[in-house]
Amino acid sequence: MKIRYALPALAAAAVLALTGCTNTESEGGGTNGSEAAAGIEPDQAAVDLLPEDVKESGVLRIGTDAAYPPNEYKDADGKPVGWGVELATAVSAKLGLEPEWEILGFDSIMPRIEEGALDMGSSSFTDTVERQQTVDFVNFLNAGTQWAAPIGEDVDPDDACGLTVAVQQGTVQHTEELPAKSEACEAAGKPAIEILPFEDQSEATNAVVGGKADAFSADLPVTGDAVKKLSDQLEAVGEVFDAAPYGFATPKDSEMTDAVQAALQSLMDDGTYLEILESAGVESGALDTATVNAATE
Repeated sequence: MKIRYALPALAAAAVLALTGCTNTESEGGGTNGSEAAAGIEPDQAAVDLLPEDVKESGVLRIGTDAAYPPNEYKDADGKPVGWGVELATAVSAKLGLEPEWEILGFDSIMPRIEEGALDMGSSSFTDTVERQQTVDFVNFLNAGTQWAAPIGEDVDPDDACGLTVAVQQGTVQHTEELPAKSEACEAAGKPAIEILPFEDQSEATNAVVGGKADAFSADLPVTGDAVKKLSDQLEAVGEVFDAAPYGFATPKDSEMTDAVQAALQSLMDDGTYLEILESAGVESGALDTATVNAATE
């Protein structure tokens, strides 16, 4: 994950497409959130919590890498779409702001928030204690990791020593899960896991389909999407593991964190939040309360 994850019952969840090569566009299209935001009235309590400069600007600057379908990806015009984009746009509407999207490499988003160039990050961030040192996370989904491999291949995520595993660069799978598993292999006197990182998830998926990797590891919605779209070539293997919360990244200890939390809670209370998750098939990871920094490890 981009340090990002999603839940067991989400296996049938993914609705948007994974395309070939390095393209992250969806064949089925998607929405940039304008439909989800239509008719959403600002929540005054949330608006009142905004930093004055953001409130006066009328804009919510949001960073995403748009390379992780079905959560966030680019449409045919290069604009960010996906259910994560819809939810962030709805949060913006509750704050009475117009979303202004900036598509960046995943690893660039949090530094941009820290330096004040972005107000929020919406890019399937998994909330972790380490990341909480530099930004806050307003949590909106419970999540986990799922592997996928070619149909019929004997791949076990719990016994992957010597395998080549593709992953999107910068995700939790890349920085934490696979290195830890590989170190355990070597400590046991077994071959290390060859970790094959790619800039986009579609490239990681294609590496498996094309025989360059034995499997890939990703967040459950992403894996579910790939397996659904490539059902004649890929299958999910092993169990979902490492449950952790997704969160919108916001400046540390800021008024923005409070405002985004209040806006998300308002969306939960009026039913809009659940409608967005249900339309994407990820409702089994829904929360009742918008928490902040829920991760404890």
